[in-house]
Amino acid sequence: MNQELIRIVDNIARDKNISKESLFEDLEAAMISAAKKYFGAQEECEIEVSIDRATGQISAYKDGVQIDIRKLGRIPAQTAKQVMIQKIKADERDSVFTEFAKRKGEIINGTSGRYEGGNLVVNIDQRTEGVMPKTEQIGGETHHVGERIRCMIYDVREVSNQVKIILSRTHPDFIKRLFELEVPEVAEGIIEIKSLAREAGYRTKVAVDSHDDKVDAVGACVGVRGSRIRNIVDELSGEKIDIVRWSDSSQTLIANGLKPAEVSEIAICFELGRATVVVTEDQLSLAIGKHGQNVRLAARLTGWDIDILTPTEYNKGVEQMVACVTSVDGATDRLVDDLIALGIISVLDLEEVGVEPLIDELGIEAEVAKKIVAVAEQEAKRMASEKQNKLAEKLLKQEQESAGVPSEAKKELPEE
Repeated sequence: MNQELIRIVDNIARDKNISKESLFEDLEAAMISAAKKYFGAQEECEIEVSIDRATGQISAYKDGVQIDIRKLGRIPAQTAKQVMIQKIKADERDSVFTEFAKRKGEIINGTSGRYEGGNLVVNIDQRTEGVMPKTEQIGGETHHVGERIRCMIYDVREVSNQVKIILSRTHPDFIKRLFELEVPEVAEGIIEIKSLAREAGYRTKVAVDSHDDKVDAVGACVGVRGSRIRNIVDELSGEKIDIVRWSDSSQTLIANGLKPAEVSEIAICFELGRATVVVTEDQLSLAIGKHGQNVRLAARLTGWDIDILTPTEYNKGVEQMVACVTSVDGATDRLVDDLIALGIISVLDLEEVGVEPLIDELGIEAEVAKKIVAVAEQEAKRMASEKQNKLAEKLLKQEQESAGVPSEAKKELPEE
């Protein structure tokens, strides 16, 4: 009995996470290569090698005649060694790929290693490394060698005979996995994350819904005195997280998504996939957010293109549309109300919607609908031209000021 061989196979299989059967098959293939190396120079022959899985006994045959594989010499032994090394590496690569391909989307704990061209190499375990590209790292974070790091397995690829495990801390699913770890109700499916929008390192909006009337979705995610959400925020280096209540009503969802801003009115146009939201002057900057972040995340969270207007801007747009529509013969005040109910609150909306929705949704005569849209197009062009002229005047004024032209001289400049 060759118990030494059995023990070696067991150790390699355990250390490299490779099946013992694969290793035995690799050993047999390596010995066949060695025998062919030894006999091949002399003649064409058929080599068979088998290893008893229980005893480790090796049986080798050349053209049906048993041979002693141990007497082939040093060069065939080197051939067997090289073949075995290559096959074990291939088996190990396949094992790593199979294991981690199944774990895509899972959160893992590793230790940061080195930086390679901006990419962070993470030690997942003793035999496996992952790579976190710069695009998948949270901006502003730096990781020191040996530091514990939590990340998500984003993708697993085979590149140039190597398994490349791509890790991420910026993917929206990373937030979902963190909620599953910190909030038991999410992991159990009692609370569902219906939608999520994220700008990694800055802010995330999460819309949650409860399948149990006794469980408050928002309260459960926040935790007692904010304990649960604080753990997630700490893991994300202080990234702000807004948890909002999901609603099947688009208007309610949009209002929730724009929090902490308070919304006065919402007009939804299904034809354009657009929601016009009216907020008071004091809520405008809060609704838009820093660099437009709040409204941008709310739009991605809800799936609606969101326009933020003040009451003055909203009323001006409606008045322009009313004047435009009522100037057409056959248009009534009720038609204006129907247009507003359809979410069309400006001549620009009217121009973009076109003729067909007016005919199909509001039952307007085709001829009247065409006239209304034509008038809206003319008004939209006039408004665009007026806006362009104002912009040109503003640029000219800035150029004159930068050139140091006195205000008195400006007035006397000849018109071009």
